Amino acid sequence: MPSFCLIPHPANSSDAISAIAVRAWRSGDVLSLRYSCHGCLGDVRWPLAAPPVRQDGLWRHSCFEAFIGQCADPAYVELNMAPSRAWAAYRFGGYRNGMAAADAAPLRPLHWVFGSGVLTAHWRLPDVEAAADWQLGLSAVIETRDGTRNYFALAHPPGPPDFHNRDCFIVTLPAPDRP
Repeated sequence: MPSFCLIPHPANSSDAISAIAVRAWRSGDVLSLRYSCHGCLGDVRWPLAAPPVRQDGLWRHSCFEAFIGQCADPAYVELNMAPSRAWAAYRFGGYRNGMAAADAAPLRPLHWVFGSGVLTAHWRLPDVEAAADWQLGLSAVIETRDGTRNYFALAHPPGPPDFHNRDCFIVTLPAPDRP
């Protein structure tokens, strides 16, 4: 299972998190993700644990994100996952347009281990073609105790943080082998 390192946006103002690693793998239409944060975890404002629930606006605080698309198709799905176990899934027809709730949902509640900085999630993605190669953008928003948001991604386009930019979708997970 491949592992990827997220890099901080050049405008980040905190060194609370020194590294974020993500393992991503798939089986058919199921995407599995394991985010692992390293650094001064006590300097981060982590959302408090709560029952798993679909919730908008998770990016305003510490959360982990995945963007899934296919080559030559402007449509994509955005997944948001918070340490509180809240989650959200959106479908876009193109760059930041046509936003709607996606049919995706975690297969079981998100698993967050407080103190370790590790979040694991498994998603079924009916809004993404299972027989196609998937392009992923992996990212995180980390809010420090003073309320500052810091942004991490596989790649950052010039300018302010923009995880929706297809230049950030730099990981390819190949389609499953066909019989």
